[in-house]
Amino acid sequence: MEPDLTLYENLLEKKREEILDSLEVSKESVKPVTLDQASVGRLSRMDAMQAQAMAMAIEQRRKDELIRIGSALKRIEAGEYGECIKCEEPIAPKRLELIPTILTCIECAEKKG
Repeated sequence: MEPDLTLYENLLEKKREEILDSLEVSKESVKPVTLDQASVGRLSRMDAMQAQAMAMAIEQRRKDELIRIGSALKRIEAGEYGECIKCEEPIAPKRLELIPTILTCIECAEKKG
């Protein structure tokens, strides 16, 4: 059974929009922490730096997901979407619905670990 590419394309586009929106909202949290000890105490500054580091890690994960989404959309264009990159067998539709950027079928993913 051929996967409904329109469904997956819509899922991917929606996910891309959500990530782009969240990146826009989180811009403030990745700005440099001020060094003014008078306005921010040492512990507060350390907390702010930790929060900034966490925000930067989240931002990087979102950017990585955008790359995976772009790759999945290119696979749709090329007619290769929904095909395991290792064994070339179809990936289960439920697996694609849950993780539309997935590259491998469940069997190949289990072999990896």
